[in-house]
Amino acid sequence: MPQISQRAVQMPASPIRKLVPLADEAKRRGVKIYHLNIGQPDLPTPQEGLDALKNIDRKVLEYSPSDGYLSLREKLVGYYDQYQIKLTPNDIIITTGGSEAVLFAFMSCLNPGDEIIVPEPAYANYMAFAISAGAVIRTVSTSIEEGFALPKVEQFEALINERTRGILICNPNNPTGYLYTRKEMNRIRDIVKKYDLFLFSDEVYREFIYTGSPYISACHLEGIEQNVVLIDSVSKRYSECGIRIGALITKNRHLRDAVMKFCQARLSPPLIGQVVAEASLDAPRDYMIRTYEEYIERRNCLIDGLNKIPGVYSPIPMGAFYTVARLPIDDSDKFCAWCLSEFEYEGETVMMAPASGFYTDPNKGRDEVRIAYVLKKADLQRALFILGKALEAYPGRVDK
Repeated sequence: MPQISQRAVQMPASPIRKLVPLADEAKRRGVKIYHLNIGQPDLPTPQEGLDALKNIDRKVLEYSPSDGYLSLREKLVGYYDQYQIKLTPNDIIITTGGSEAVLFAFMSCLNPGDEIIVPEPAYANYMAFAISAGAVIRTVSTSIEEGFALPKVEQFEALINERTRGILICNPNNPTGYLYTRKEMNRIRDIVKKYDLFLFSDEVYREFIYTGSPYISACHLEGIEQNVVLIDSVSKRYSECGIRIGALITKNRHLRDAVMKFCQARLSPPLIGQVVAEASLDAPRDYMIRTYEEYIERRNCLIDGLNKIPGVYSPIPMGAFYTVARLPIDDSDKFCAWCLSEFEYEGETVMMAPASGFYTDPNKGRDEVRIAYVLKKADLQRALFILGKALEAYPGRVDK
């Protein structure tokens, strides 16, 4: 039988989706599952986007331009301007979700064997995209004890060698909810400038910042304008994960030209998704205010509830809608699978993402889970109660 590629062998399974078969089986048994495992908001998509979808009057659903419709890119210029990110439409390339933006950035900037440095825990698919490009991720670890703050410069510089091509950050962070401070962003800027690296900055959660600290975009950093590649998506801010519209943004013309070759090879980003995304940019300000306030309430509910469960600890996330929590368990992969396959309380259980999948070191994150607070408060409260019952019953509980 023919062998599959080494690239396919090395490709990690998604820690977010790998437990889906167990969840499906639990549902077939009649168990209700509280989904805390995936960043799929339950808040409504803006009515403006839904109306645009319902009222498409095109006679042909044609290819769009490879870099996306100009009208959408022009409207995005205004959106970014409110965050003091000054762009032209030509700086923006529309992609099939933020995922394609990361993949195309890696394919355009990295040769096989090149390395990028990523603070971890990190979004698991970054590793998958690096493997797709033949690149290597080197990680600097952050810790739950320090609230997942950025490591010292020396830890970055210890990893830099002749193969190092860039640094990747997610700000606000998935999976931890950490928000980088101005001092930390300046620290990253200085490293990027000193070693002439690319800075890949995933900023899809910029609307969800729950502190008085300002949002510092990579595009705000002076002196590295040609080094920055900003990754964005409408999935989270408009609850539009399924339309698959993202953006790759850079002022580096040579890099844009390179990315466009990959864009042309895949022909075009989704037509209908662009129609919905463009209309959603007209959502009134109170849509984002209501969404923001709802996530504040959910965050407070979740973090307060987690830290009241004996043996559980979660720092307070300052952005996005995730937290990484430490549980009194022997192994997060086993525990999350056990919750779906062997446990239920009054016909209900919880589904979470084992945090081990967000680290490259298999020994890290073994007692941590990522929890997405994308459910309404009543469901979060019930999920917390069920989690407490699960921890009481789990045979691999480890009290420290």
